[in-house]
Amino acid sequence: MRYIRQLLGPALGYLAFALPGKAAPVNHSAPASPPSVSIQFPVGANGPNAPVVFPLSNGFPNIVKGTPAFQQLTVQAHGSVSNAPPPPSFAADDLRSFKVIQIQETFEVYYFTQLLLNITNNVPGFEINDLSLKQDIIEKLTVIQGQEQWHALNAGGVLQHFNVSQIQPCIFKSPATDLTSAIDIAANFTAVVISSLQDVAVRLGQNGDSGVIRGVVSVVGQEGEQQGIYRTLGSDLVPSELPFLTQSTREFAYSSLQQNFIVPGTCPNDNTIDVPIFGTLNVLTTNIQAIDQVLTFSIQRDSTEGLGLVYLNQQNLPIVEAITNASTKNGVTTFSANFPFSQNSMNGLTIAAVVNSTGPFMNANDVANKTLFGPGLIYPN
Repeated sequence: MRYIRQLLGPALGYLAFALPGKAAPVNHSAPASPPSVSIQFPVGANGPNAPVVFPLSNGFPNIVKGTPAFQQLTVQAHGSVSNAPPPPSFAADDLRSFKVIQIQETFEVYYFTQLLLNITNNVPGFEINDLSLKQDIIEKLTVIQGQEQWHALNAGGVLQHFNVSQIQPCIFKSPATDLTSAIDIAANFTAVVISSLQDVAVRLGQNGDSGVIRGVVSVVGQEGEQQGIYRTLGSDLVPSELPFLTQSTREFAYSSLQQNFIVPGTCPNDNTIDVPIFGTLNVLTTNIQAIDQVLTFSIQRDSTEGLGLVYLNQQNLPIVEAITNASTKNGVTTFSANFPFSQNSMNGLTIAAVVNSTGPFMNANDVANKTLFGPGLIYPN
């Protein structure tokens, strides 16, 4: 946060991201904002001053190859979707993975569209008074917004090729209140995406669809390029957080998306995804530092009997910790668990999960198979 505050000054005030169906709040008593920068990116169907809804003004997610919208997106994103032919067949399990990818990437399109609109329209908390800096940030985020469209369209194209219904956009939301928090949130969900795509690549290999792994890994690298700049801008962190990024699974990524960024009941056909959505694991400890400590969590359950807590960090074996100090009130159980930072060098993203097993666990998939609540996302640095 320190770095972006130095760049943007004291203008990083309060704003709740405008949710679909609500206009962004306007402070009529505030001083006049600096002039807006011209909008050169696809916005929501209802225009640049409305919350983001789909389809976007360029037709996304319904962009057809060879159309002007296709060509314009290629220019915006600095490249296009691959024109290589699809594989002759595709495992049902991998089609399931591509459904998760499509809904995740469609959310990211929403997120960066809303962020660009907030910056461009000088929404309180997102003002950038240096117009040269503002234009530079908008131009870079515009490229990213286009690239996220291609990520979603690529996944949707695979589904369509094999006559599987594409996942339609939901109504999305964000907890970001200003530019600093928006950048930090982008860094965090990008880390989760990178981790879960490892699982997708492994499944592709196991299911005999190895020909698609190259494309998935190219997206992992692209998302890593994004996360590095978000970590640097948002919290002034080292851009590359770990030597080997934390492992995860598509189940954890999809659960996190549903728990944090989707308005419940607004997805037209997410019932076809057929991937578990775990119960929510709330990480109650705030401002977690890179030290040994005891963390506090909560779950919607009357007891923690027979349960344990597992941490995923880097490519190491999952860490099992005992649940202690459990206390239940009104169906919510609060509990504690050790966070053994020093012994395990738990830098970067750590994923916590409440499981119904004592282990041992060999990898993230073993943990997901026994998970009842999760993921709890922890970023000490």
